[in-house]
Amino acid sequence: MSDQSFKDYTLSEEIVRALDSLGYTTPTEVQSQVIPMALDKQDLVVKSQTGSGKTASFGIPICDLIDWKENKPQALILTPTRELAAQVTEDITNIGRFKRIKATALYGKTPYAKQTAELKQKSHVVVGTPGRVLDHIERGTFALERLEYLVIDEADEMLNMGFIQQVASIIERLPKERVTMVFSATLPQDVEKLCYKYMSNPMMIEIKATGLTTDTIEHALYEVRESEKFALLKDITVVENPDSCIIFCRTQEHVNQVTEQLTNANYTCSKIHGGMLQEDRFEVMNDFKRGQFRYLVATDVAARGIDIDNITHVINYDLPMEKESYVHRTGRTGRAGKTGKAITFVTPYEEKFLNEIESYIGFAISKKSAPSKEQVASNQAAFQGKIGIEPTLKQDKNEQLNKEITKLYFNGGKKKKIRAVDFVGTIAKIEGVSADDIGIITIQDNVSYVEILNGKGQHVIQVMKTTTVKGKLLKVHVANKR
Repeated sequence: MSDQSFKDYTLSEEIVRALDSLGYTTPTEVQSQVIPMALDKQDLVVKSQTGSGKTASFGIPICDLIDWKENKPQALILTPTRELAAQVTEDITNIGRFKRIKATALYGKTPYAKQTAELKQKSHVVVGTPGRVLDHIERGTFALERLEYLVIDEADEMLNMGFIQQVASIIERLPKERVTMVFSATLPQDVEKLCYKYMSNPMMIEIKATGLTTDTIEHALYEVRESEKFALLKDITVVENPDSCIIFCRTQEHVNQVTEQLTNANYTCSKIHGGMLQEDRFEVMNDFKRGQFRYLVATDVAARGIDIDNITHVINYDLPMEKESYVHRTGRTGRAGKTGKAITFVTPYEEKFLNEIESYIGFAISKKSAPSKEQVASNQAAFQGKIGIEPTLKQDKNEQLNKEITKLYFNGGKKKKIRAVDFVGTIAKIEGVSADDIGIITIQDNVSYVEILNGKGQHVIQVMKTTTVKGKLLKVHVANKR
């Protein structure tokens, strides 16, 4: 597999260029198996754990197959959580950057009007949660007639969260002639039924769950009374001294409580759970990705939206009640070829749930003794030293891709009969600029936004100040960041 390159596939030059900018060099196992079949428009059922690179495995072929000239959505990607929808939208945008692929996110707790306005514009790919996607379909604001590709991501979690009926309702309304791909870390019976009811001779691809072996993740179990959990957490974090750690709790109340206790103990930490405002959840997630704090306390809502390669430790402060959740939680570490540790606390009354988890993952989790006072004392200086050091902020994986992009604002749009092709035709005639230097174009009623790539933004602004678009001279400046 290491001999393979993304250039080996029949991908367009724009897609390969974006992958190079994103630092994607060698396909992962799921990518090497899925991409060729997806490019051949084969229905697929893919059993692959989180962290295996599956978003790119469907994102790359979809971006390659999309017809840029078509204004109506050609692909729909369903995800169980808002975090994952936002993450996938960003990934699709990055992969399709140089092909000018426009991805629109649809999820709850966001105004319908804003989403409806985006759907009225050119939109190639829609990424969304089942409830909000179904709402837009029923309101007639999501055009389905050009839809050719459907991806159901994290299908098992759709089932766990009670969305499977909504997913079926959405599928019933889609064009029958389409390519359908289902991705799932596990394949419960109800998900299999869904696949065979709505898919055409799907090919089954199963990627062995390397994250469940001790090759990439070291699993450890600590028996502890509920009242002694926080003291054990402090001792373990001192001894382990993680660079980046997620602490999973079962309830929002527990997340709040543990976060408060850690904050009082001077840990750099934050929290995320379903009771928080969506914008706050996104802000916390982005700060954690950038490394602004080392400890994130979370409910399972976060297990499906964190795409970070360097989480060193996952701690199950509360044992998950669902055996599948153990896989999804621990899959946050040991990603992208790195190693990690998954530490689980179990109380004397949770043996039944532990037995179910161990039966499901196929091995007994190694039991460990709590760190001794001597161990904690000998590691205290190093732990305090790291607490006193500001975390190193991590580069976003799309930073290289975006650093030479300038987003331009023009004060004209649909009401002036201006289309995306008008901007492409005008800007590509500027000396030293070609169509390859033009990124995503968004046309609204009265304004338009055009991304200029390769550091040519200022040059284009200067020329466009005296150049007409479709016979109209428009005001132009760098767009405000929103």
